[in-house]
Amino acid sequence: MPQIIFLPHDELCPEGRVIDAEAGETVCDAALREGIEIEHACEKSCACTTCHVIVREGFDSLNESDELEDDMLDKAWGLEPESRLSCQAVVGDDDLVVEIPKYTINQVSERH
Repeated sequence: MPQIIFLPHDELCPEGRVIDAEAGETVCDAALREGIEIEHACEKSCACTTCHVIVREGFDSLNESDELEDDMLDKAWGLEPESRLSCQAVVGDDDLVVEIPKYTINQVSERH
């Protein structure tokens, strides 16, 4: 069973977290199941960038992004070559190290 190591994030997981993931589930679903409240304003339909993450290790084990995801990522704050929308990034067999960016382009957080 692959693991996802979430690097520390001031609000969502200040200490960082290591969670078990199921191969075939998305990074977003795995995080939400384990209480890491990644924003997902479009309800995981690939219509926003609030669930943007940067995959620091294991990027190549994820499914390939499609054109729609790539177009959405172009709008994400802090875009990097290893950026993915966590609602579209399907976990493979390898462990991942994931950073949740400090900011999103959302004006208001869903949690407030």
